[in-house]
Amino acid sequence: MSILQLPKKPAFLWTVVTSLFCVFLIVASTPHAQAQSTASEQRRFTSLIQNVFDFIQRHYVEEVDAEKLYEGAMTGMINALGDPHSQFLSEREMTDLTQGVIKGNYGGVGLYISKPTGEPPDGKPAYVEIASPIEDTPGWRAGLQPGDLITKIGDQSTADLTMEEVLARLKGPAGEKVNITVQRGEKLSFPVTLTREIIEVPTVKSAMIGDIAYLRLITFSNKTAGRTREAIAEFQKASYKGLILDLRNNYGGLLNSAVEICDFFLQAGIVVSVKSRIAGESVVYGGAKDKPIIPENIPIVVLINHGSASASEIVAGALKDRARAYLVGEKSFGKGSVQQVYPLDKSGFKITTARYYTPSDVNIDKIGIPPDREVLFPKYSEDDMESLNKLINSNSLKTFVAENPRASPGVSDSFARQLESQYKLDFNLLRRLIRNEQNRTEIAPVYDLEYDVQLQEAVKIIREGVYYQLIRQTKTLRDLQNEAAEAQAS
Repeated sequence: MSILQLPKKPAFLWTVVTSLFCVFLIVASTPHAQAQSTASEQRRFTSLIQNVFDFIQRHYVEEVDAEKLYEGAMTGMINALGDPHSQFLSEREMTDLTQGVIKGNYGGVGLYISKPTGEPPDGKPAYVEIASPIEDTPGWRAGLQPGDLITKIGDQSTADLTMEEVLARLKGPAGEKVNITVQRGEKLSFPVTLTREIIEVPTVKSAMIGDIAYLRLITFSNKTAGRTREAIAEFQKASYKGLILDLRNNYGGLLNSAVEICDFFLQAGIVVSVKSRIAGESVVYGGAKDKPIIPENIPIVVLINHGSASASEIVAGALKDRARAYLVGEKSFGKGSVQQVYPLDKSGFKITTARYYTPSDVNIDKIGIPPDREVLFPKYSEDDMESLNKLINSNSLKTFVAENPRASPGVSDSFARQLESQYKLDFNLLRRLIRNEQNRTEIAPVYDLEYDVQLQEAVKIIREGVYYQLIRQTKTLRDLQNEAAEAQAS
């Protein structure tokens, strides 16, 4: 999962060590009498924890590693919050986080994943869910998608593993293989073998679609704003007439980076509000003081889907609420909370410290952002899912691409006709599956206008000259939530 970080505060606010736990947990604004009561309870429970820790050390039947007890206690305490975004971080996880989110590289298979804490409310096994694959990584090349469940790693069910155990199995030395079982929907289940690589987290891809600029933000890191500025300079040289901002499968990153990106599009006004229970830590971020580098006469269409989360929802929400962009695609993921990472010696923890609100003062956590125009990829029937299951497990697509690495469209279409006859699947779906498999054998194309129906719609909106009419009809997220509440009340 990606981490949203607030700007640097004075060291006494943001540096946490073990000796500060009691102070950290006290809310400064609590009335004096209540604060005394809370502090007294904290001292009592802290003492109980210490007593149990000491008792186990002295009386357990076998000698116990103090670090193991410490990590278990920390894990249990953070998990008791019931917040999937708050987590104790072992030394290894802390190192991975620093390398992956901040430095931009780590060893693994290239997947953003999440796992429920406790018993899922629907009673289903607590499998690992793929939030988003990182482009040009083993997970992406294997065709894994947002919403896919990893049900097994090797022969071990992920329902029986902690998040730390899952990460330990997925990450490892580059070149080694890891076998997983993937469930897609209710009936589609197939094995996947991934070869670990040193993952270089990409940030920006860009190209021109005729006179329309195409900008894809893959993640929000400390490099994203600089790479985006470079891409915009190239668009300006090409005299672009419109811009498509693709945030699909962008699972977030750094809050600062998202705000910087908004500065390219918006002037003054609210971009995002970060609200904490501690009043002094709430922040309102505004747009650029100078004119944004994307002129107001450039129409902007934003692409979102279920893999768009966190920092990408900040950008999409700001542009929508400020009527600066038209949203196309599917409802976003719905992660409207802010996490901070705190070091504890070599380990650490991340914890939700605030929630963010769009310019119309809406928090989209667990709700998501609806597109202004919904465009969905074709849905599969149950019979299609069974046929797809057979096709994927047959490895026919991989075998064809391996034997025909540079197959012409005619050869690919001929193979699609064979598969259509054998599996009774839609011809255009099969052509897209073959194209996807071909793309995974090399660097991903910046875009695929032939098969990407959401991108096709975005291009159509800009080229047909209906953009400004559509923008005038859009509603803020506050308006939409109010309408939904009124409809539910009636």
